[in-house]
Amino acid sequence: MIWLEKIWKIGSVCIFHSLTGLYCPGCGGTRAVRTLLQGDLRMSVQYHPLVLYTVIAVLAEVIIRFLSKKRKHPLDHKKRERILILIGAEIVVINWIFKNYMLVVKGIDLLPPLK
Repeated sequence: MIWLEKIWKIGSVCIFHSLTGLYCPGCGGTRAVRTLLQGDLRMSVQYHPLVLYTVIAVLAEVIIRFLSKKRKHPLDHKKRERILILIGAEIVVINWIFKNYMLVVKGIDLLPPLK
């Protein structure tokens, strides 16, 4: 479990970023989880917006399913799940393109190391 503590403290090394100098679609995810758990929503979204989106989507889905079970005519969850997944995929792609654009074109690194 020592290796897990090291990853938690410094984050894992991204092979894609190490080889290309560009961010992979998941870069910043570990840092986003850490900062979200510390209560820093702004930095969590800056590191990777999918993390906060996932938390909100799961909480909303749990509430909707709970309320749906109490109704006589339950809601169709399959369509909503597809929409949530597509939104998540769009967040990943837009985030990936934007962060690499800022890094390569503007010279701004949006993924600073954790403090």
